[in-house]
Amino acid sequence: MGKTISGFSKLSKSKKIDWIVDTYFSNSSNAEHILKQYWNSDDKLQQLHDEFIENTISNYYLPFGVAPNFLINNRLYTIPMAIEESSVVAAASKAAKFWMDRGGFKTQVISTTKIGQVHFMYHGRTEILKAFFISIKQKLIEDCKPITKNMELRGGGIIDMELRDKTTNIGGYYQIHASFETLDAMGANFINSCLEQFAKTFKREALLFDGFTEKEKQIDIVMSILSNYVPDCLVRAEVSCKVEELSDDIDFSGEAFANRFLQAIKIAEVEPYRAVTHNKGIMNGIDAVVLATGNDFRAVEAGVHAYASRNGSYSSLTHAKIENGIFTFWLEIPLALGTVGGLTGLHPLVKLALEMLGKPTAKELMEIVAVAGLAQNFAALRSLTTTGIQQGHMKMHLMNILNQFNANDAEKVILIEHFKTNTVSFSAVSDTLANLRMCIDD
Repeated sequence: MGKTISGFSKLSKSKKIDWIVDTYFSNSSNAEHILKQYWNSDDKLQQLHDEFIENTISNYYLPFGVAPNFLINNRLYTIPMAIEESSVVAAASKAAKFWMDRGGFKTQVISTTKIGQVHFMYHGRTEILKAFFISIKQKLIEDCKPITKNMELRGGGIIDMELRDKTTNIGGYYQIHASFETLDAMGANFINSCLEQFAKTFKREALLFDGFTEKEKQIDIVMSILSNYVPDCLVRAEVSCKVEELSDDIDFSGEAFANRFLQAIKIAEVEPYRAVTHNKGIMNGIDAVVLATGNDFRAVEAGVHAYASRNGSYSSLTHAKIENGIFTFWLEIPLALGTVGGLTGLHPLVKLALEMLGKPTAKELMEIVAVAGLAQNFAALRSLTTTGIQQGHMKMHLMNILNQFNANDAEKVILIEHFKTNTVSFSAVSDTLANLRMCIDD
């Protein structure tokens, strides 16, 4: 049973661990050993990781892999990926090689506008509120100059803002809806600082506005916060080739493969149950690169899935067509990413990942991440519509199963060879390993 504790955050890391293992684990020494086993031997590096978040007691490792041979806009990349799911990196690498021989990936950043909102309650005359907003709009921008000065010197800053009437949804609910350009920064702190200043100015100026009644002057600021839904921060990635060049499988002609591939896409466009899994596969590639480059994959996930529902029904993020004998497969997706600030300048592996990518700008990283998602989706659909997803996935998963059974190196060699021609499943691996061990014992 758990129990409450006061002042936990003030305890040293060792004391935190003592309380955790004594409270929740029957074998406290083993639990403590596991937690400390993942500490970095470099005290300075461990302190850096400890200070990323609160109440740190250990590090949680994810594999850091790479997918080579990505030809993007005629430039070769090796893409870093941080992910625990087997077959993702292999699938991305295979898709990269496939398309490298067919001209590679083409990308375009469509726009980079990000959004923030001041949400407030106002119970009065809408036309007077609109007049007030118009009268102080420039003041809102001017009061933010100390915050926006440096961003403006680099070419970014506040783009525009508007008053939005949301009273049909909630009585008395309005918002200042503002757009921003944050260049190579993801910009969350910059945007939120601007929004909070908007709110202060808005509330202060309302008290001085002669057009309001005393009641109307009492504007209630509910919150000021950026939005992770960025439908105007868009990037497009695509691949194309002649239909006859699509298949390197003797059992499938290029035309047969293309037609089945298009059917799979159409299903994901109209069937939400399929679309969720379809898009999850895209996010396998996207999240892995976003995480490896120190960006906020939760924000990306939320924004992407909202975008997938923008037309009123959850749908595929990728699309395909055949025109004049040319197969085209593309992805258009919102991505708010940064290559400066946050973990990008702190986490050693993040800095290494960005250097591996050639120290990209935020726009270039948007393109790379979108390509990773498109490649992952292509690989998944290619498997699904030809051999089936499990054949490749379970072979990649074989090593995880063998490790669960504590297979030694000699056993792994034998079983990997065996399952090159046999179906991989948890029970099949269990039975084969048991028989192998029985033979050895005999």
